[in-house]
Amino acid sequence: MKSNLQPNVLQPLAKLNFETEIGLLSMCASESGLTHLNIIPKIGDDWLSREVSDSAILTGANNLALNAANQHLLQARRELEEYFAGGRRQFDVKLAPKGTEFQCQVWQALSELDYGASCSYAQIAERIKRPKAVRAVGTANGANPIAIIVPCHRVIGKNGALTGYAYGIELKQKLLKLEGLDCF
Repeated sequence: MKSNLQPNVLQPLAKLNFETEIGLLSMCASESGLTHLNIIPKIGDDWLSREVSDSAILTGANNLALNAANQHLLQARRELEEYFAGGRRQFDVKLAPKGTEFQCQVWQALSELDYGASCSYAQIAERIKRPKAVRAVGTANGANPIAIIVPCHRVIGKNGALTGYAYGIELKQKLLKLEGLDCF
C-alpha cells in the first residue's frame, strides 16, 4: 500500500458525520488530509473521549484550505461507503493524524497491512524496527485517531486471539468478517 499518511501540525478545519451500517461515523480534516475518524456507537461507551468537539474545529480558514479539508472528507466518505459495500480494499484519501513520531510510524505500519490480513503488536514492532517496543506499539495502536482507514482492528493477539478494540470486540469481529477473516 502506498503511503498516504502525513504527520499533521494543523488543526481540523471541517467535520462530517454520517450514518453507516456500523453506526455513526464522525470525521474531521485539515487541508493536509483526514485528521480523525471516530465511530459513535448506538449504545454507550467512552466515545466522547475520542470525539472532536465542534469548538476544536478551526474557524476563519481561507476558502482554499476549507475547500481542501471538505474534499478530503467527501473522498473519505465515498471510500468508506465503497469499503462497507465490499468494493474497496485500500484507501486513497490523504491522512494527516496528529501524533508523535513513534505513533506515526506505528500508524503507517498499520496502514500498510493488506485488506483481510492481521498481525500482532510484536509484528508491528518488528516492522518499525523496534522489536522491544511491543507495549508502546499497543499504546500507539490504542491512540489511533483514524479508525478503519488506519486499520487498528486488524491487530490480534500473538496467540491468534482477539485483543481489545476501542470500539468493542463485537465491532472488531464485524470489521474482520467484512474483510474475510471469519475465524474469530
